[in-house]
Amino acid sequence: MTEKDMGDGSNSSLVEQNSQSPPLPSPSLRKEPGGWRAVKYILGNETFEKLASMSLVANMTVYLRTKYNMDGIAVVNVINIWSGCSNITAIAGALVSDTFLGRYRTLLFGSISSLLGMATMTLTAGVPKLRPPTCIDERNCIDPRFWQMGVLFAGLAFMAIGAGGIRPCNIAFGADQFDTTTKKGRAQLESFFNWWYFSFTLALVVALTAVVYIQTNISWVIGYAIPTSCLFLSIIIFVTGHHAYIIMKPQGSVFVDMAKVITAAIRKHSLTPSGHSFYDPDLQKSGSKLSRTKRLSCLDKAAIIADSNELDDQGRPKNDWRLCSVEQVENLKMLLGILPVWVAGIGCFITMDQQGTLGILQAIQTNKTLGSRFEVPPAWMGLSSMIALAIWVFIYEQIWVPQTRKRTGKAKRLSTAQRINIGIVIAIACCLLAAVIEKQRRKAALKQVSFESPMSILFLLPQFALSGLIEAFAAVALMEFLTTQLPESMRTVAGAIFFVSLSIASYLNSILVNIVYRITSKDGNPPWLGGHDLNKDRLEKFYCLVAGIGALNLLYFNLFARRFVTNAVVDKKGSEGEQNNEEKTLDVA
Repeated sequence: MTEKDMGDGSNSSLVEQNSQSPPLPSPSLRKEPGGWRAVKYILGNETFEKLASMSLVANMTVYLRTKYNMDGIAVVNVINIWSGCSNITAIAGALVSDTFLGRYRTLLFGSISSLLGMATMTLTAGVPKLRPPTCIDERNCIDPRFWQMGVLFAGLAFMAIGAGGIRPCNIAFGADQFDTTTKKGRAQLESFFNWWYFSFTLALVVALTAVVYIQTNISWVIGYAIPTSCLFLSIIIFVTGHHAYIIMKPQGSVFVDMAKVITAAIRKHSLTPSGHSFYDPDLQKSGSKLSRTKRLSCLDKAAIIADSNELDDQGRPKNDWRLCSVEQVENLKMLLGILPVWVAGIGCFITMDQQGTLGILQAIQTNKTLGSRFEVPPAWMGLSSMIALAIWVFIYEQIWVPQTRKRTGKAKRLSTAQRINIGIVIAIACCLLAAVIEKQRRKAALKQVSFESPMSILFLLPQFALSGLIEAFAAVALMEFLTTQLPESMRTVAGAIFFVSLSIASYLNSILVNIVYRITSKDGNPPWLGGHDLNKDRLEKFYCLVAGIGALNLLYFNLFARRFVTNAVVDKKGSEGEQNNEEKTLDVA
């Protein structure tokens, strides 16, 4: 969350007022912008937007596999690259929002771009010529044509661009509506986080149940038309509330400051700190000031005043790309200091991604019938991840913490390092369990000589549940670490680099899948993964390989990265409100 100075109510904010015919209402009768009056529109927009986006994401594996006749490698590549792009565009969205457009316009343009993408995907479902013919059987599948893939990629590109505008701005724009300099404003902001998470969960449940069922068992056209209509409705709601919003002016991006520090340090690489003073002005905004530290001293050269001519008459730098403040330098140092922990989180996210692709491919080739008629949509497996996460949060917050407070007089929470460690161990266990289940699924299918294994889809629930627990431990802990260790002015950066970790995990997953396919398919050997039929692959071996990578990640974290968590905690040990930060971050995550 970026730091903002709201000043005296709405007088310091850029708010567009509707000009009505006279007589104008008296100032005492005018409604102030912001607050819950504005947030109700934002939450309405957020609910329908998330319903639309999750309805597409949750069932994309099944859609590409059944309607575009893609094999396992193609499905994994398309989804991972698209997911990676959707996350990494968040950095571009944050840069554009903070520097040029502001959050309101960035959200609006991002929503319109997503709507164009959803409309394109609905067209691919409704117009048969935009897709290859349906497979007669698994041996007679026609690949999509180049121009058909072009239409599909155009829709996904619009959605990735839209996600880049929406993800870094939706929570921040809601937070802009409250005056966090007051106790009432801070309480309202915390309540907003809870309601935001409630709306997100509600949208996720509807998307993973009703919409996915319609897509899989009734009609893909209707199943895509529903989220497209929801996204259009979300834009209408968002625009309707324009008169009630506090719309902040762009105040510059921290990403630009980082580029300035690196550029200035390179330009002054030959200078030495001795005999020179540093540019360290007083903060113009309220907040704690960072002191110069000894770590990464090469960056300190960006703040060296080499010549008095570098400052103007008011004591400000004439060229921001040649002279930076100590505050800017220390912000970059803090970001670089958390990267080792951030890398450990990426290893966990690789396993989470695989259940959304390879796990769903497993579900497609299982017995999905329950009872006599009801058929479980493969994408419903994602519900077990969400339920497992919710159960753990409830146990942790409502049972573990109160009981430790009751017995010891102080609430004992698991430390960040402990939760990341548990998350890595669960990621390893998830892969090993998935390998065992896949081996049994494949054995049963080959014995019966059928594409679908007689094994019930319910046997996949444990591995999807463990995937949810990876998120509950590792993802939440990493988000908390990024949020609490960076200063408030860099909260937007914390959110952006969290999305970047998800993006890198998706790209690495795609690279790993392609490397394994090329190596294992040499000399006519059956590949570990990649064809139209998992029964001809050895997916369990790939899962074991990923479990081995997870074991290396566990060693890396405990032998190297963990010290950066400990050092960060020691540096902040005396700060007040750290416990509250942890609780709030868990709620938001």
